[in-house]
Amino acid sequence: MTIQDVAALSGLSICTVSRALRHLPNVSEKAQAKVADAAAKLGYKASSAASRLAGGTTGAVAIIVPTATAWFFAQAVEAAEEVLADSGYDTVLISLRNRPSVQRKLFGDLAGLAQRVDGVLLLNVALDGGEIAAVEASGLAVASVGMHGVPWDNVGIDNEGAARQATGHLLGLGHWDLAMLAGREPGERSVVTADARRRGFEMALAEHELTVDPDLVLDAGSSIEGGRRAMTELIENRRMPSAVFAGCDETAFGALMALRDLGLSAPKNVSIIGIDDHQMSWFLGLTTMAQPVADQGAFAANLLIERLHRSGLPNPPATHLLETKLVERRSTRRRR
Repeated sequence: MTIQDVAALSGLSICTVSRALRHLPNVSEKAQAKVADAAAKLGYKASSAASRLAGGTTGAVAIIVPTATAWFFAQAVEAAEEVLADSGYDTVLISLRNRPSVQRKLFGDLAGLAQRVDGVLLLNVALDGGEIAAVEASGLAVASVGMHGVPWDNVGIDNEGAARQATGHLLGLGHWDLAMLAGREPGERSVVTADARRRGFEMALAEHELTVDPDLVLDAGSSIEGGRRAMTELIENRRMPSAVFAGCDETAFGALMALRDLGLSAPKNVSIIGIDDHQMSWFLGLTTMAQPVADQGAFAANLLIERLHRSGLPNPPATHLLETKLVERRSTRRRR
């Protein structure tokens, strides 16, 4: 049984369940009772700091992110840090700053990192085969968010499926001339979601017997400035599409800014959809595929704690996918 099972049975978020299991404040009596009842039925017991491995431990965990400035990573890190702190662990935040040189240096000397921390939580970091092997050989307990095909516990969403549904929403509104703003910016290697979201975009088009127009697929990274730059390039030097699928909400925000700069708007001129449900998406009226960002960070941190406390048990690593949902707002409309 995992904390996800307790959350599903109780009908509460993983963050709330995590706080309730540790008897922390800001959890209502009703929620506390629901969690206690679900945990009892499932036979789930939260790990405590007292069960920490004896001897040779640092009591610290490293959280490694492609960049510390993006909204997704800030939300996931904060939730993970709270869970780790509640279990008595200090955290060391390491940002790769979206620079391959920084990543090579870090994963080329994991022995040094292993002297400072007991475990590692990786958030959407793109690793090559050699780096994965280095992590396995480091002796560190490992869990991750948003990574696929890795030999350790992972929490994420179905990025391919979310992109497919987002693109399908645009197609269902009668938009067949679609652009995609996603991918990686030049020199960027750190984030792993881009390829899966492009595959989902392509799959949705193929289901409607449409082909991808390479001229309408632009690398925009996962930043507001990247989205703004890509959308400007699209309109000024390529052509105006009927609708745009942005690989994340921050990229979509940049696209909305570019439209404003050019005297255009969504959905009047172009329909736009993103993925995330960023806290500003409601304010800007952005249609998006909402994902439980904080729950992913909290769940992965709990899995890492379980590995730290029970390293001797032969528990096979598993991937846990959390649900996404379409949130319709005013940035998309039926094609006229």
